[in-house]
Amino acid sequence: MKIFKIAFWVLWRIWFYVLMAIPILIMLPFLIISILSEKGYPYFFKMARIWARFILFGMGFYYIVKREEKLIKGKSYMIVANHTSMTDIMLMLVLIKNPFVFVGKKELVKIPLFGFFYKRTCILVDRSSSKSKNEVFKRAQNRLNQGLSICIFPEGGVPDDESILLDEFKDGAFRLAIEHQIPIVPIVFPDNKERFSYTFMSGSPGKMRARILPFVETKGLTIEHRKELKDKVRNLIYNGLIDFQK
Repeated sequence: MKIFKIAFWVLWRIWFYVLMAIPILIMLPFLIISILSEKGYPYFFKMARIWARFILFGMGFYYIVKREEKLIKGKSYMIVANHTSMTDIMLMLVLIKNPFVFVGKKELVKIPLFGFFYKRTCILVDRSSSKSKNEVFKRAQNRLNQGLSICIFPEGGVPDDESILLDEFKDGAFRLAIEHQIPIVPIVFPDNKERFSYTFMSGSPGKMRARILPFVETKGLTIEHRKELKDKVRNLIYNGLIDFQK
């Protein structure tokens, strides 16, 4: 029985990367055209949402979302969520219609095909370099000035210890939100670790629940409120995860 499970996990993981490639190859000419200039990003974003749906459906995932507040079309937000799986990217794209840009780790550039577009459309960060972090901040500001939203997983990556429910948050997302006086959208992903974690021999098809919490306003806040804001948002997401466990 264990041999069959191992075979399933190996084939299933390979299938995930096949699914990532298929819609990219089908939409390749349109994707390339959409990244030729920053103005084409909203069109790229629409195709990215199709790509995300295709992967989730193909992997046997179905999502259930509870929205406690809805995003307004044309308004910029800072979108944050707990981070436990690569499928967080796909689920986020499916849930949020407002065009947003991911701030993500540069290591994903190595994935064939996906990495090509990831590098050219997302804001990449090398967390070991202070210069890289400053560049990220400038690029994120530029995207917000264009009327887009930003999505950051504020834990700064997936914790190596999968027993950690929610790691400590970094400052970046909250600093940007305060400087641009935009609302923060906290989102809880309680099932993605179970469905498709970074541990190779794990995961299974099934439901992916998500909960979009009430937005946290930043109007009137200054940079001195950064830690207070960060702790508030982390507590909201942490308590949301606890609620799902009950």
